[in-house]
Amino acid sequence: MPTSTLTMLTLLLILLLFHSTSGFNATAAKADVGVILDLQTPLGNMYKTCISMAIQDFYSKNSYKTMIVPHFRDSSTDIVSAASAAIDLLKNTQVMAIFGPQTSIQADFVIDIGDKAKVPIISPATSPSLSPQESPYFIRSSWCSASQAKAIAAIVKNFGWREVVVVYEDTTYGIGLLPFLTEDLLESNALVSNMTSISPSAENDGILETLFELKKMQTRVFVVHMLPPVALRFFKMARRAGMMEEGYAWIIADALTSLLDSVDPETIEAMQGVVGVKAYSPSSSEVQNFTRRWRKRLRQDYPELERSELNVFGLWAYDSVTALAESVERVGVDASPRFKKTVGGRDPTDLEAIGTLNSGPKLAPLLRNFSSKGLSGDFMIKNGELQASVFEIMNVVGKGANTVGFWRENKGISKRLQGGGDDPKQRLGAVVWPGQTSQAPRGWEVAAANARKLKVGIPIKCRARQLVNVSRDEETGRVNATGFCIDVFEEAMRSLPYPIKFEYIPFQNADQNSPYYNYESLIQQLSLKNFDAVVADITMTAKRSKQVDFTIPYIESGISTVVPIEESKESAWDFMVPLTAGLWFTTGAFFVFTGFVVWVLEHRLNQEFRGPLHQQLGMIFWFAFSTLTFSQKEKVKSNLSRFVVIIWLFAVLVLTASYTANLTSLRTVKQLDATDFRDITMKGECVGFKESSIVRAVLDSTIPDTSKFKVLTSFEEYHEALSLGSRRGGVSAVVDNLPSIKLFLLKYCHRYTMSGSIHRNSGYGFAFQKGSPLTSDVSRAILEMKEDGKMDRISRKWFGEGGCGLSNATAADSKRLTVNNFKGLFLITGLSSFSALAIFLFIFLYKNRLVWSSDASLKHKLAQLAQVFDRERDDE
Repeated sequence: MPTSTLTMLTLLLILLLFHSTSGFNATAAKADVGVILDLQTPLGNMYKTCISMAIQDFYSKNSYKTMIVPHFRDSSTDIVSAASAAIDLLKNTQVMAIFGPQTSIQADFVIDIGDKAKVPIISPATSPSLSPQESPYFIRSSWCSASQAKAIAAIVKNFGWREVVVVYEDTTYGIGLLPFLTEDLLESNALVSNMTSISPSAENDGILETLFELKKMQTRVFVVHMLPPVALRFFKMARRAGMMEEGYAWIIADALTSLLDSVDPETIEAMQGVVGVKAYSPSSSEVQNFTRRWRKRLRQDYPELERSELNVFGLWAYDSVTALAESVERVGVDASPRFKKTVGGRDPTDLEAIGTLNSGPKLAPLLRNFSSKGLSGDFMIKNGELQASVFEIMNVVGKGANTVGFWRENKGISKRLQGGGDDPKQRLGAVVWPGQTSQAPRGWEVAAANARKLKVGIPIKCRARQLVNVSRDEETGRVNATGFCIDVFEEAMRSLPYPIKFEYIPFQNADQNSPYYNYESLIQQLSLKNFDAVVADITMTAKRSKQVDFTIPYIESGISTVVPIEESKESAWDFMVPLTAGLWFTTGAFFVFTGFVVWVLEHRLNQEFRGPLHQQLGMIFWFAFSTLTFSQKEKVKSNLSRFVVIIWLFAVLVLTASYTANLTSLRTVKQLDATDFRDITMKGECVGFKESSIVRAVLDSTIPDTSKFKVLTSFEEYHEALSLGSRRGGVSAVVDNLPSIKLFLLKYCHRYTMSGSIHRNSGYGFAFQKGSPLTSDVSRAILEMKEDGKMDRISRKWFGEGGCGLSNATAADSKRLTVNNFKGLFLITGLSSFSALAIFLFIFLYKNRLVWSSDASLKHKLAQLAQVFDRERDDE
């Protein structure tokens, strides 16, 4: 046998042996697949290696009827190159599917091409602007970046931050996340105070200038959404700007966090303390084995690479190509030609000349709804979208990133992936923040050296000068503000754990001639961001809370009535005033009834209750009314009588004590003609009030006749109108907030008093812009002031020690005693008397049962019993 023939047979046997061990099927139909990647980048090289290994691993396990053949093209990070590569693959290679491009801006063009040619485009592009719902041939092989927005918002909420600054890459990829992130942060009670874009082509000096502008802001929480090429330069510049120090918090998005293993040591050093989220992929023996093989393969293919690590994007690419191979096997490979050409007389364009893929309508649905257990875990594509599940929360420390927690859609943040049930106060592991501190940043730096002062709006005209009084030094132009509200606000600012700079800015009504102050226009300035806070006697309402954030109330408030004090009129019948007519009548009736009961019980055995009829009648009245002064001399002998008398004497004691107390009160305390503004208006008299939306709303809701209202503007007008009275053109009462009433009564202590019911409201609070972190800190300071007595000292300074007006108000509420006040007492004494009388009658009838059971007439029986009752008992 010739040597050449022997050599050929040997090579053939070796080739057959290799193919048999690798699962190669020489008769398998070739399915050409295009792969468009940025092959000049480490990420593109990682994708290429994972895709090649996925194809090799898939066909080495079993024998298949089809086999996909990859055709790689380099897009060179260019949009036009990516689109040209796609057209070339479709026109010249007639590929059945395309994997890539890897960036969103490149994928946007290629997806349109795939829709026209009915060729599935499997791309790892994560931008939400690329929608699989709108493109039937687009399959996203990575998690959409919008899915991480809730995880980022959960981190912000976990640390109680109320404002964040979003720094994003000025590309389709960077902009796509913004609406989702803003919405989820709002649901977590956090506000995006600023959005700053960084162009991919920006120079380092330009990035540094932008960072210095951000540094001037008071917010210290930054969310960074950029691809690695821009983000790496950004963080190096942030370190140079002094923004990677204590007090700052940085949160990075998935695209950067997932690639931290491939970042150079210098950038990692600049990013110390950064927190990020990335897609979680479970570790397994299969993943570890694949990682070892991948590293070996990568070193063989790209020996020039200095640093590159496998991440979840590579695992997704591996699983995506596996899904493509399985789908192609199910659909099969069409006989040539694969594309159906467009029929037309005119010259077709390149895309029209390509036509449409025959197997596209069958292949795309299989890929758009695919589920398997892959290297990345549960690999499930639904409606063209790879479904997100768990995000891993990372912290850049030392030479890499450590896992500090996890986020799941239904369970939120937890320290451990399994089990849940973490302590709400320790939902994350130990986080090292910028500046090598374990103390979480406050997120808001008020006293930065270059931070502007807080603009605090105050009213030029206040309802009472003791609450807010504003003056301006004509020489220096300095605003001087005093009053109760000012003292409380300044003390709260001093109590904060950090220094704060602020300035008062007086605010004038649009209508400067208005006699009252419209707080609605002042509050609106916060919505317009003209002020950071407003200090005034502002009542908190639900409507106002939609525009601003209020602190907890620093003073309780409500609406009540002030009326003049009138001297009680002297009368010969003043002694009757303490009790109402009904109570007088009821008391007299019980006196007579009790005397009658005692007479019945004592008549047969007590000589003092016997005698002529007129004497016995006199005894009934005498004995009962003599108990009023406890001067009865007659001794009772029956135990039932003693029981009745004891109960009655207790009732008399209560009645006399109550009468004496109320008579004393009525004779020593000045009384009011009316107790509430509604009672006054029902008599046709007028009430005055200082114009206020809160007071006016209460009056309108309770008094339909607005002709009885008079607007007053000062305490002096209060006094003048109340002195005149309603009949002489004044008012009979004034309605106002409790703090203003206290100040008015402090000045006119012995002339007027507070009367009637109090219509409670939410009280006075300081107003801040929506989402301001200062709201919670100032609220906490107010609570501490109430607990340590500082609030009481400020209150005594401006409202005095208490006021006779308050004591008068208490006295004003005293009323005449009625039957209802003693209903229980009368019930007790009535039941005791009836019970004793019933027991006596039962015993009497039992002893005289022979008389009652005789055959005589009823009239005769009653006469006999009356004679027996009238006779004195012999057994006593």
